[in-house]
Amino acid sequence: MRAHLTQANLCNADLTAADCTEAVVGATIFGETMLRNAVGLETCIHHGRSVIDLATIVASDNLPTAFLRGCGCPERVIKHLPSLAEPGQFYSCFISHSSEDRAFADQLHGDLQDVGVRCWYFWEDAKWGEPLWEEIDQNIRGYDKLIVICSEISLQSGPVLREVERVLQREDAERKSILLPITIDNHLFNTWKHPRKADVLAKVVGDFRKWDADARRYRAGIARLLRALQRRADK
Repeated sequence: MRAHLTQANLCNADLTAADCTEAVVGATIFGETMLRNAVGLETCIHHGRSVIDLATIVASDNLPTAFLRGCGCPERVIKHLPSLAEPGQFYSCFISHSSEDRAFADQLHGDLQDVGVRCWYFWEDAKWGEPLWEEIDQNIRGYDKLIVICSEISLQSGPVLREVERVLQREDAERKSILLPITIDNHLFNTWKHPRKADVLAKVVGDFRKWDADARRYRAGIARLLRALQRRADK
């Protein structure tokens, strides 16, 4: 059955693998909309221009030219879109941490961004008015890796522990490595008691202990983390 999407607001909608064959669009808003592997986009019937943002185009990969033209994208923009779809040098990541570790998270976030790593964490990027944990969960699903700051404080945080559990479940489902634990104290190794401890310690743990007192050690930790974030074919 043909979908009628004229004047529909599809901001943040997940239309992955949706059947859009001969869908009727026009004045439709595609904002941060996931259209990856959507079927039949090239057959959409356009009753006027639509709004489609860069986040939709980049996340959805290789949208049909006919669909983009129908939405009103200029030819000069369409011409350069393939370069935007090329993967970067590093995997994107979400940084999970307690607010008590914000100083380290701020430093890490800034240093990763400076070398081209696309990373997200709550304090800078969350949208005011959005349900907090729903947004965090959405962003974790949208990024390639989850960096968890495994400090004593963070590993007592319910939300952080939920994020660890979810990403380990995602690893089981997708059969690839996603979790990148890093530590700034000894708690993970010595005193943390949790059913998932063995799963976390099975990873190579990034060592950022004394990060604020030993600049050389911090830089070495960043170098190792960047190697772990280096994009390569997943096994």
